[in-house]
Amino acid sequence: MSPEEKLDPLPDNFILQPPVFYPVIPYVTTIFGGLHTGKMVMLQGVVPQNALRFQVDFQCGCSVQPRPDIAIHFNPRFHTTKPHVICNTLHGGRWQAEARWPGLALQRGASFLILFLFGNEAVKVSVNGHHFLHYPYRLPLSRVDTLGIFGDILVKAVGFLNINPFMEGGREYPVGHPFLLKNPRLEVPCSRALPRGLWPGQVIIVRGLVLQESKDFTLSLRDRSAYVPVTLRASFTDRTLAWISPWGRKKLILAPFLFYPQRFFEVLLLCHEGGLKLALNGQGLGATSLDQRALEAAGASDQWQYP
Repeated sequence: MSPEEKLDPLPDNFILQPPVFYPVIPYVTTIFGGLHTGKMVMLQGVVPQNALRFQVDFQCGCSVQPRPDIAIHFNPRFHTTKPHVICNTLHGGRWQAEARWPGLALQRGASFLILFLFGNEAVKVSVNGHHFLHYPYRLPLSRVDTLGIFGDILVKAVGFLNINPFMEGGREYPVGHPFLLKNPRLEVPCSRALPRGLWPGQVIIVRGLVLQESKDFTLSLRDRSAYVPVTLRASFTDRTLAWISPWGRKKLILAPFLFYPQRFFEVLLLCHEGGLKLALNGQGLGATSLDQRALEAAGASDQWQYP
């Protein structure tokens, strides 16, 4: 794409906020589009061995003076005899009554994955895949537009996610089993085995940033004999997205083309009986049919190429 060429306009619901890797703490960032019901924020990192406390604040603005209101203050504390979490709200410069949760599921020196899921009346927080607390809103969620992270914490990644695009009215994010990497970047082309094969209900998630001089992006499933039952291909030449069969037949997918230089993307593939369902940037885009035996055989590995 030439520098003079403009990006095609995309519906707002196709535009995702890029993840942030290894931010310097304290860290404050704008939440694109603010918070709303169904949105999620994921925090992945490590609690330092000598940690005393840290906090994750969902703020109404980012001013220093006066201090902004904080709709949701999530504050794990490790320096007491019994580690616990405090949640609170700062309004007009005054803290309200604390809400306390014992049995903190975070440990010094251990990795963690925290997911904040914003519902109609409360935020739900899960730690390492298990529900930990819910905190009712005391300020309107629509006022929140800033995320702040402070204190004794090493953050590896911050992600901004949508609701499950594969479930009608679903509010949980698709469960995945990510490859745990010291460096969040993968060299491509690459191939990775699916540890437990491919079965109905499994979700494959690929997130990335398009390079400046990309030609195409392909995501293929194959078995141990290198047979490829299906390939998902995004072509930068004609700006099309399509399923490619083993015989080279192309089935176009009618959707906005969102693979542009320097733009973040998320591809989700959901395996179900008889095929795969596709979602791009949180929006379901239909499915492709596959023989169940082909799906089971394709569980050996998946591969993506991204020049």
